[in-house]
Amino acid sequence: MEITLATAKQLRLTEEEFELIKQKLGRTPNFTELCAFSGMWSEHCSYKNSIKWLKTLPRDGGRMLVAAGEENAGLMDMGNGFGVVFKIESHNHPSAIEPFQGAATGVGGIQRDIFTMGARPIASLNSLRFGNIEDNKTKRLLAGVVHGIGHYGNCFGVPTVGGEVYFEDCYHTNPLVNAMSVGIMQSNKMISATAAGIGNPVFFVGSATGKDGIGGASFASAEITAESTEELPAVQVGDPFQEKKLLEACLEVIDTNAIIGMQDMGAAGIICSTAEMSAKGGVGMRIDLDKVPTRQQNMKAWELLLSESQERMLIVVEKGKEASVLAVFDKWDLSCSKIGEVTGDGLLKFYMHGELEAEIPAYELVLGGGAPQYTREYTEPKYFEKIKAFDPNSIADTTDIKAVAEQLIQIPNIASKRWIYTQYDSMVGAGNTSTNAPSDASVVLAKGTGKALAITVDCNSKYVFANPYIGGMIAVAEAARNIVCSGGEPIGVTNCLNFGNPYDPEVYYQFVKAVTGMGDACKKFNTPVTGGNVSFYNQNPDGPVYPTPTIGMVGILDDFENRMTLNFKQEGDIILLIGDQKNDINSSEYLHKLKSVEYSPAPDFDLDQEFSVQALVAAIIKEKLIQSAHDISEGGLAITLLESGFTNDLGFNITASEKIRKDAFWFGEAQSRVVVSVTKEKLASVLQHAKTAGITIAELGTVSAGEINVNGITWGNISDWKNKYDTAIEKLLN
Repeated sequence: MEITLATAKQLRLTEEEFELIKQKLGRTPNFTELCAFSGMWSEHCSYKNSIKWLKTLPRDGGRMLVAAGEENAGLMDMGNGFGVVFKIESHNHPSAIEPFQGAATGVGGIQRDIFTMGARPIASLNSLRFGNIEDNKTKRLLAGVVHGIGHYGNCFGVPTVGGEVYFEDCYHTNPLVNAMSVGIMQSNKMISATAAGIGNPVFFVGSATGKDGIGGASFASAEITAESTEELPAVQVGDPFQEKKLLEACLEVIDTNAIIGMQDMGAAGIICSTAEMSAKGGVGMRIDLDKVPTRQQNMKAWELLLSESQERMLIVVEKGKEASVLAVFDKWDLSCSKIGEVTGDGLLKFYMHGELEAEIPAYELVLGGGAPQYTREYTEPKYFEKIKAFDPNSIADTTDIKAVAEQLIQIPNIASKRWIYTQYDSMVGAGNTSTNAPSDASVVLAKGTGKALAITVDCNSKYVFANPYIGGMIAVAEAARNIVCSGGEPIGVTNCLNFGNPYDPEVYYQFVKAVTGMGDACKKFNTPVTGGNVSFYNQNPDGPVYPTPTIGMVGILDDFENRMTLNFKQEGDIILLIGDQKNDINSSEYLHKLKSVEYSPAPDFDLDQEFSVQALVAAIIKEKLIQSAHDISEGGLAITLLESGFTNDLGFNITASEKIRKDAFWFGEAQSRVVVSVTKEKLASVLQHAKTAGITIAELGTVSAGEINVNGITWGNISDWKNKYDTAIEKLLN
């Protein structure tokens, strides 16, 4: 077969890249080699349009135990000889085409990133974005994605402990499905994704290889079109029970001390794991592809290299210790086949029945090696003119606070996600403490470590759309605020950066500014970025999705007794608002959904003020001065108060400020604000802490037995509001 530029373009390589490949090889590649470059130089694997800016993020310091991006997931020190391993990744394009398998294999893939390092996964989270919930396509995608996440996670046996779901028109064609996993391990037992030792055997373990998922990395690096359904083979098929066996076998085989290196076969399959492990170790590999177990006959070399069949690992074993490895996988009834060995020449040589099919220097395939790195142009989006032109005075202030609150609490972005989370097993493993005692972040016991973890995923993409730099900072700040309000200390971040086409200068502007904002906030909170995922090409026919840099953050509770929940505890407690009340309705759900204003600035935010508010909240929790803490986010103060009352059916008596607009006071989403409740006996201590810290604090009112009273007007019983909140999404779906 003659390899031409047309062949390269069919494989989503540019003319420039085709010429670069020929230059690196010193010849024209054959088709198998070109397929290998196509997979490895795809956006999904090489980060060719993002790596320049990712390198500006804080990538070391704090509790980091491995360098950012150097392993399958981040590893941070928990103390007591334990480490926490965590990562978030996208499975957007597969979920758009085949929602059940797309979401299920997203969950499976992120779990393998955790246990391939030697950690046991203990918690899963997800961040989901869909179009209008009343649209039939959205209902189908939502049902499929939620079923896929629930099926895989429930069968695999890791609890889904938290997440977020948003519904915006821009995600109609291209939903976002971001999955996060968190695990724990003895920090001195980490297994690196590195090949080493000339002559050491290379083993393929786990499920047999099929044609599902071929070209998945390239598929994820292109826009979804009307023809994308024809690429259905690019969507992988998962088997959670097989993955459960693979988890146990991998953790057990580590104890044989026979493992040199291990990596899961995720995006780009065998070519990715062989290339990355070899390049990292400065070695090569000779691989006999005909020895790879298959479930379909007569698979070609390029199909074997690029298949993304699930539940598979590549392991480098110390020569002479093969028997102990084989025994473990035999015990778990899993395939374990020697397919090659480590070589010293830096070359990947792939054979079929003794015939050399491809010969490529490993270094030239990988990120940080020979993979191209681009600097794209960026320009301020034209829609910013509409944002700058917004005048809040053009919106008449509300006259009926109760009526607006009733509308807001039933908006899908705010209403209870009960219909979704009840499909997930949140209690398997008995480590999740947040089911009956909710907090702003999910709190999970890290059994055997003497500690607990506070975990969250956060991003309000509307804020990022309005101001990518400020919105990027807010995503980090809100994640940290949720952890602090739960009694934890934020320690590190993983991110999933979901954007449109990087070749669009306005999209690239959003990306650059959002990454810069995230980086500045991470430096402030001393939460280095341990790694993550970039997902470009998230587009609709009408344009890109909202820029959505999802933040996954982990915090530590050294003492579980420091844990704080969001719910009011008893009648008569005093309700306080920590932080400045602002005359601000910008980018709020109230303004966007109820007033139909799409273009307004990001809500008020000051990074130094945010840091100070969080420090105050952390201090008064540690000194056990408060009863509850709940940050103000979507829907503003009204929603925060209502949510604080739901768990124990407690209401509130509040008198509002007359200094600012009613809608800003009740429904504005200015940042750096937290509602806390406190007993009368400890009120003076809390007020003194705030005065010493120079933080504004206001007494709003008191917790009631169940009735809600605002400015002397009765809003009814909290249980009626809870019913509206709990059933809103179910009613829309039915």
